[in-house]
Amino acid sequence: MSDDLETLVKKIKTMEIRGAREIALESLKFLRKFCRKKGFGKEFEKAARKLEKTRPTAVVLHNCLEKIREKRKIETINKLLRRLNRATKEIAKRGSRIIKDGYTIMTHCHSEEAVAVIKQAFKEGKKIKVYATMTEPRDQGLITAKELTTMGIDTILIIDSAIEFFIKDVDIVIVGTDAIRKEGIVNKIGTYPMAVVAKEHKKPFYVVGDTLKLDRRKKLIIEERAVSEVYKDGLAIRNPAFDVTPWKYVKRVITEKGILTPGNILKMLK
Repeated sequence: MSDDLETLVKKIKTMEIRGAREIALESLKFLRKFCRKKGFGKEFEKAARKLEKTRPTAVVLHNCLEKIREKRKIETINKLLRRLNRATKEIAKRGSRIIKDGYTIMTHCHSEEAVAVIKQAFKEGKKIKVYATMTEPRDQGLITAKELTTMGIDTILIIDSAIEFFIKDVDIVIVGTDAIRKEGIVNKIGTYPMAVVAKEHKKPFYVVGDTLKLDRRKKLIIEERAVSEVYKDGLAIRNPAFDVTPWKYVKRVITEKGILTPGNILKMLK
């Protein structure tokens, strides 16, 4: 089992498995097998801590582990897996309501939940267009652009620094989130500048996220990744993976429980 754990940790660290929801799903599937063999004692805690440390900014896995610690049963893990999958479907249905026929959407990075909302709107027969940022330095937005294009959605890939150039053509901005905190929305680096530009041009900025992303942890750790992702020549480089978008830039948060105001979310975080 330790080899399996190391393989999973490596896949998460190298971002073969990426996104707060996907990290939680794959970790829960692993822990279900692990706990059937070794139980929920010290070995579980050791494995759980190791998994949680791989991508410390994302909060879904942390919240799932806390629920497992409250009720140390295989069924708890099964319920969490079912809940995560149901939530994405519910989020897609609720979120599609804000997308009107003929809308042009801008998005950033690759969020399973944000993509689900866009896809649902398209499935409902709405004619939409999407601008997807490349999302440097790992070009995660390329995944979004390919996925939407394959489905038949009119999608244009743009470089991150072209946000302001294209925002004038956009009706709405929709992004995912890795953690929802009192300070604001934690998402892929570059989300905050997009929100500022959207506000300047009076474009509504929506965030999509399961309520398992509500982050009540006292300390927020912004993960900094390998400088080699940016450049390989020995220059002084810093590579933060996330930024925090203050609530004043967010119009609504699309959750499985409804389309909520920042005020609603802040009450839930108390």
